[in-house]
Amino acid sequence: MTKALTPPVAKKVPHQMEIHGHQRTDNYYWMRDDKRQNEEVLAHLKAENEYCEAVMKPHTALQSKLFEEMKGRIVKDDSSVPVKDGHYWYTNEVSGEEEYGRHYRALNEKMENKELLLDVNELAKGHEFYELAELIVSPDDALLAYCEDIDGRRIYTARFKDIATGKLLDDMLLETEGQIVWGNDNKSVFYVKKDLQTLLGFQVYRHILGTPQSEDVLVYEEQDRQFYMGLGKSRDESEIFIYLSATETSDVLYLDANQPLGEFKRLLARQEGHEYGLEKFGDYYYLLSNSDAKNFRLVRASADAINDPSKWEEVIAHREHVLLEGLELFDSHFVITEREKGQIRFVIHDYHGASYQLGFEDECYYAGVAYNPESSATSVRISYSSLTTPSSIFECDLATGKKTLKKQMKVLGDFNPSDYASERVHIRARDGEEIPASIVYRKSLFNKDGTNPLLQYGYGAYGYTIDPIFSSSTLSLLDRGFVYVIAHIRGSEMLGRRWYEHGKKAHKENSFNDFVDVTRALVDMQYGAADKIFASGGSAGGLLMGAVINQAPELYLGIGCHVPFLDVLTTMLDETIPLTTNEYDEWGNPNEKEYYDVILSYSPYDNLEAKDYPNILVTTGLHDSQVQYWEPMKWVAKLREFKTDENLLVLKTDMDSGHGGASGRFKSLHEKALEMAFFISLLPEATS
Repeated sequence: MTKALTPPVAKKVPHQMEIHGHQRTDNYYWMRDDKRQNEEVLAHLKAENEYCEAVMKPHTALQSKLFEEMKGRIVKDDSSVPVKDGHYWYTNEVSGEEEYGRHYRALNEKMENKELLLDVNELAKGHEFYELAELIVSPDDALLAYCEDIDGRRIYTARFKDIATGKLLDDMLLETEGQIVWGNDNKSVFYVKKDLQTLLGFQVYRHILGTPQSEDVLVYEEQDRQFYMGLGKSRDESEIFIYLSATETSDVLYLDANQPLGEFKRLLARQEGHEYGLEKFGDYYYLLSNSDAKNFRLVRASADAINDPSKWEEVIAHREHVLLEGLELFDSHFVITEREKGQIRFVIHDYHGASYQLGFEDECYYAGVAYNPESSATSVRISYSSLTTPSSIFECDLATGKKTLKKQMKVLGDFNPSDYASERVHIRARDGEEIPASIVYRKSLFNKDGTNPLLQYGYGAYGYTIDPIFSSSTLSLLDRGFVYVIAHIRGSEMLGRRWYEHGKKAHKENSFNDFVDVTRALVDMQYGAADKIFASGGSAGGLLMGAVINQAPELYLGIGCHVPFLDVLTTMLDETIPLTTNEYDEWGNPNEKEYYDVILSYSPYDNLEAKDYPNILVTTGLHDSQVQYWEPMKWVAKLREFKTDENLLVLKTDMDSGHGGASGRFKSLHEKALEMAFFISLLPEATS
């Protein structure tokens, strides 16, 4: 790669901050512009984009080739497996070069005489970014509600359509969270409204179709801004739920869906530390609860007993090494999603005590309960994928467990699953914990002799587990000899709730140590060459990247750092920034000195030093609502000031997108091609 180009150099304007008797100076604080209109800031981002483009120009052909490869594996004309919901079957179809799909319904599974509900391509015309967040039909099947975001800030507008005529109603609900729940009267709808400063949903409104939004009724407001807010409907559609969830506490309010003008009531007394998932079916409420059960247990109770835990009936007891992750209720059976030793399985129960396990054969895989709207169904839809098996939909008979493959994603070109192999290894971390890692490679290009380039991915936060799923785009690396690894570090729930708790707040350093220890072990085990190791992560995984290269920069040739959370301390001290107050139970509240010191010890921005760092590609979106653009912008500027090497450091800002990156099924491939080209071009052999 060329290194003669001169990167942008940002001006320094000292900004002093002091708390707990500790002073910090931030020379790049000026880069924050909440309105995203500051000409100097925009000019600097433009200069960074131009520098990135200039650095990557010699590799334009490679980047284009990678993009065409990835795009070429995607079936241009495709459709989802039809799903029955009420009287109709629903499906989504994509075709040709179009970025978005069309939503249809029909009266039979063959989709004969299908009816167009929504053409997302038409809705997206004229917008650089478009996201459809919700599409839901009224209980009488006559009206369609949908929510759209056109700038990537995750602020949605709800629209309504008469399905028979195809005409839009006059009703428009602005500044919503992107969810709509219908009352059973087919004219009342409920939605969550956002605070435009923090971008948090904190109010639930009821709207009556045909009336202006200004007349909507506030039915609930959450005063504690540590809670996220969502809406839902019970499995039997008899109740509407307001879901409130902080990192460590759950709360649910309910309303009779047949009486939408009534008042929401609290189901259980809010108890700090009590997390639960709720479902109502028939005469019972079912709770996946962590009450006296770190890895959750399943209980049920009638409506008049649900408020008294002493009257709960235990259906599945807590087990120390088995995490209960999900529940799906049917008329004849219920399905529990469990995770043991990092692997998902399903247990099918009838309501009389009998049960059996449903699993898959791959060494490491992901499976999840798919969309199953009909409780009367005699089979459950399961989605399945592994590092070598494309995304698949199985229909599993609830009585027998017999699996029928309904569809498997087609991968165009010369893809053959037998050309690739996957493994699950366990690596001992510095404190003795065994860290799972999922590995995939092309058999013919891997000899486990310590010569392969290796890309390691990680996340490690919020209890979110990155499972090993198939990625057709990753084939472009595997087919060039890369080994791809997912490090299942602490902060996820791969090994249960304890795994998460030991990777958050005061224990956050474990996530970073785990990732570094996995890298070192994989090199020692000769999965990858010591001088050809790459790492990538986004959002909280971007924080991981920043912390890892502060700790062990010598391990990595190149880093992909995407929409990264890097200025943790300053952000967590500012309650006006979106998500800050919701995150206290994840990172700790730095207004308390204990957590101030913890965060200060690892915050990537605050721990940059004068030393050599790897080659780094940073990407962000100007309209990111979760990690503000100025975090990576500031970090790059400060890193340029401190780093002592001549390695590449480039920042690419998508001026139209938000946290999720570019919209559409092909546009996002440009971002992947950029990172792949960046990594490949760093290799001494620089294969095409």
